[in-house]
Amino acid sequence: MRIVFAGTPDFSVPVLQALLDSGHEVVGVYSQPDRPAGRGRKLRPGPVKQLARQHDIPVFQPHSLKDKAEQAKLAALKPDLMVVVAYGLILPGAVLDIPARGCVNLHASLLPRWRGAAPIQRAILAGDRETGVCLMQMEAGLDSGPVLAQVKTAICDDETGGSLHDRLSRLAADLLAQHLDDLAAGRLTPAPQDESLVTYASKLDKAEAAIDWTRDADELERQVRAFNPWPVAQADYQGEKLRIWDARAIHDVPADMPGTVVAAGPEGIDVACGQGGLRLREIQLPGGKRMSSKDFLNARSVDGRVLK
Repeated sequence: MRIVFAGTPDFSVPVLQALLDSGHEVVGVYSQPDRPAGRGRKLRPGPVKQLARQHDIPVFQPHSLKDKAEQAKLAALKPDLMVVVAYGLILPGAVLDIPARGCVNLHASLLPRWRGAAPIQRAILAGDRETGVCLMQMEAGLDSGPVLAQVKTAICDDETGGSLHDRLSRLAADLLAQHLDDLAAGRLTPAPQDESLVTYASKLDKAEAAIDWTRDADELERQVRAFNPWPVAQADYQGEKLRIWDARAIHDVPADMPGTVVAAGPEGIDVACGQGGLRLREIQLPGGKRMSSKDFLNARSVDGRVLK
């Protein structure tokens, strides 16, 4: 098949590599426009663009695919199939109709649960015990197309947004590689999604990073894990933003006002919550490095302090 790939961030890279290794022909790559990055705020190509350049594949970076001239460029590639993974732009109906075998998307959830922008983090936040990747036929709605194939995986007790992201990225690449020839031959049977089971994974907002100590410790542990590596859970410590990279819920803690440090030692800093406590194990102050709570305590006494 002549395949066009559309993706932008790190999550998309293993899937593009799987296509390059498949024996099918990748005739073009679509990726979002370069973004400023680093201290100099210079434009930097995204991971997908970098990989495409290494293989001398034409890269297209339109701000929108609603423009007819951009649609004509895509049609000129004469694609049999378009594979979309975390591209970040909406594909209009006119674009979905261009490839002979349509457009497929690899989505990091078990649809119809967690349609939308942040399915990985929302699954951890909600306490889901299982997630996966769906290969779906794209249609006009948001992640609403029929599912062609899927793979499931357990969400581990210590899973972070970063670790689950990386694992699902590899599973997505394997799932596509397994079914590429089936897509070419039309052997996959589309399974419509059950609309009564739909949930939405809204985009992450930095404001969600703030810890509310009145909440249950188990919920706060999931918040810390889900938001590692971004936006990173945080609390106010003596007027400074304390970033919390690693924490565990504990249940045998003295009752105290939520946010109060009730114990501190080699295993971590225990903070009272609305229910139970949260043991901070890896933290970071502004301008400083990530460090274990043990190292943090070498220079500070926190007993009785209140985090907000």
